[in-house]
Amino acid sequence: MPRNTDQVLTVAAMRAAEQALIDAGASVESLMEMAGHGAGAYVHRVAGGRAVTILCGPGNNGGDGYVIARHLFERDVPVRVIAALPPKTRAALAARAAFAGPIIDGVPPKLPRGDVFVDCLFGSGLTRAVDADLFAMLSALFDRHHHRIAIDLPSGIESDSGAVLNPGLPAFDLTISLGAWKHAHFAMPSTALMGALRLIDIGCAAQGDAAGVLQRPRLGIPAPDAHKYRRGLLAIVGGAMPGATLLSASAARHAGAGYLRLIAGADPGPVPYDLVIVRETPAQALGDGRVAAVLVGPGLGRDPGARERLGAALAAGLPTVVDADGLVLLRPGQCAGAPMVLTPHEGELAALERAFGLRGEGVKHERALRLAAATGAVVLAKGPDSVIAAPDGRLILAPRASSWLSVAGTGDVLAGIVASRLAVHKDALRAACEGVWLHSEAAQLAGPAFAATDLAEWVPQAVRACL
Repeated sequence: MPRNTDQVLTVAAMRAAEQALIDAGASVESLMEMAGHGAGAYVHRVAGGRAVTILCGPGNNGGDGYVIARHLFERDVPVRVIAALPPKTRAALAARAAFAGPIIDGVPPKLPRGDVFVDCLFGSGLTRAVDADLFAMLSALFDRHHHRIAIDLPSGIESDSGAVLNPGLPAFDLTISLGAWKHAHFAMPSTALMGALRLIDIGCAAQGDAAGVLQRPRLGIPAPDAHKYRRGLLAIVGGAMPGATLLSASAARHAGAGYLRLIAGADPGPVPYDLVIVRETPAQALGDGRVAAVLVGPGLGRDPGARERLGAALAAGLPTVVDADGLVLLRPGQCAGAPMVLTPHEGELAALERAFGLRGEGVKHERALRLAAATGAVVLAKGPDSVIAAPDGRLILAPRASSWLSVAGTGDVLAGIVASRLAVHKDALRAACEGVWLHSEAAQLAGPAFAATDLAEWVPQAVRACL
């Protein structure tokens, strides 16, 4: 079966994937060897010959720790294992027996110090907090080492939800996932504690209904015979607050669309020369058959006039991005027909759930999937752990974004990028994925302490990275 190293698996799906490998002839021990040696190579590079302490638990995550220890020991890296609890699985017992280096059983009277600490206490599958004594030892070892690495997941994290089961869990420098990505690697609050993320492939087959990790998009250059309409005419429906609308337009100008029109709802003041201002009503302006996509919401307002402008934008039946105030005003029956992207933050997501009769239960990606099914739109639930859900059940998880994006106006920039990409090709899911990736890349390129206007200026460099 084809493999997929970009899939994100639940605990149950990961167990099924491992069982499929075993059914095909692998053994638990051979899979542990593959995972442990792969992780050991990362630890070896971090250690650089310095002392390593590995905390092993009773299950197969602890077994992975013993294999990592053997990998280091055989390469003359000073390594010691603390066996917090004795191994309980056959594979972990075999891995411990194969390690010829020093092992400290239980809680030592004096915890060692070193350069690198490796947490192999508990991996995925944990559903309750780590016992107080074990957690105290983990935290103390963390404090006594300069570099901290978690294997599969930091102990104290629930894999499927990303919940932090132990308050005060320290933040690691590196987390090495084994076999496949887990939802906790991309969900807040857990992802904030994991540092850099790396994956060890053990050959898991693609699971048909698995979520995927957002990938760098491939953007083409305009065709030799391209002109502004073929590249996509984006109409932006403005409202009472033109500042947010202009932020969206500034980003859209750089993200691929060939022509921008602002259907102004208020005097926008000075605008770039290439942004065409239209004084017609949305119903009139969107009747132009050359319009490829519409953005409505940033700066729209929430008064009766805003509702009317939103209704006219949606009634045009064009590929549409709805953001900001448009999300608060959106109601059932307005989403049918053309491709659509909804871009809610947490508060707007809750407002949409109320409007569409959803209870708002579960973790973020589950809520986004239910809203996508209810609306028929692609839902980009944005934030430090953005998720993209399609009505057909496809789910894309974005790596955590730069925390410098936590400034006013960056959501308007994201909406403009997504709408510009939608105007180029009219594929809602693709536009949402491209928009999130370009937005995050622009933030990385912009560096620290940027404003939303600065962020928009880095979009061309983000596009360049995808050509």
